[in-house]
Amino acid sequence: MDRAVRTYLDHLTVEKGLAANTLTSYQRDLRRYREHLAAAGIDRLDAVTESTVTEFLMRLREGDADHPPLSASSAARTVVAVRGFHKFAVADGLAQLDPAAAVKPPTPAKRLPKALPLSDVEAILDAAGAPGTPLALRDRALLEVLYGTGARISEAVGLDVDDVSGLDLDNAVLLRGKGGKERLVPVGSYARAALSAYLVRGRPALVAQATPALFLNARGGRLSRQSAWAVLVKAAERAGVTRDVSPHTLRHSFATHLLDGGADVRVVQELLGHASVTTTQVYTLVTVDNLREVFATAHPRARDA
Repeated sequence: MDRAVRTYLDHLTVEKGLAANTLTSYQRDLRRYREHLAAAGIDRLDAVTESTVTEFLMRLREGDADHPPLSASSAARTVVAVRGFHKFAVADGLAQLDPAAAVKPPTPAKRLPKALPLSDVEAILDAAGAPGTPLALRDRALLEVLYGTGARISEAVGLDVDDVSGLDLDNAVLLRGKGGKERLVPVGSYARAALSAYLVRGRPALVAQATPALFLNARGGRLSRQSAWAVLVKAAERAGVTRDVSPHTLRHSFATHLLDGGADVRVVQELLGHASVTTTQVYTLVTVDNLREVFATAHPRARDA
């Protein structure tokens, strides 16, 4: 069983090219699944039944002495890992039957993305760059890139200097998304100005040794996701923005503001790096809600008599 899990993880790493964070999640999910099988006295793949996998899903949702109950979305992610493992085992000749094929992941409740008003975004960006120090120039450039391109936090901190070399030519940055997929995303004048200021007056003061990383920490190394998150939270606090703010909030705001401005959903899909337009269409629900609110307050025949 352990060998089969290792083989599957090697497959995800080498052949599928999954991101490091995704692989870590798969390892954690399959470790818990392996513990469930061991507790049931199952040490062979062919001994696993559909009931075994269904019981595992129930345990995920109910929790146990060592694990709190998982939400529908977290449990669904774990079941997806288990289904992928058993499907691979059959395809690779490690097992004859797929006991997880008929076990469907729980459907999470649809949660609409949270977008900030433009005024809040602008206040956060201004607060990030206010002192004008090298770190402040970095913070402003980082947040301008996050909001100006809709980049994921991992994509932003993963940027190298060479990835923004096209700013003078085609006003675009090269982002590397999930599965190593690359996309060129246009960059507006505010983000270009912030990046230019950081590259000229900020980064040279931070760099300690040769490194391709664009965004550096105070020691001259690549900025981590956690530190980038802290940059945003501190800027929001200084700006007096009391809403819950995360790097994904800026990504949501980027998409919602584009659609509010009339952008086509498929264009937004390409900019966000979504594999399917279905993922992007959740943002259209946000804008429809906004339209309803405006209609209800502005149209003379929309208000109650």
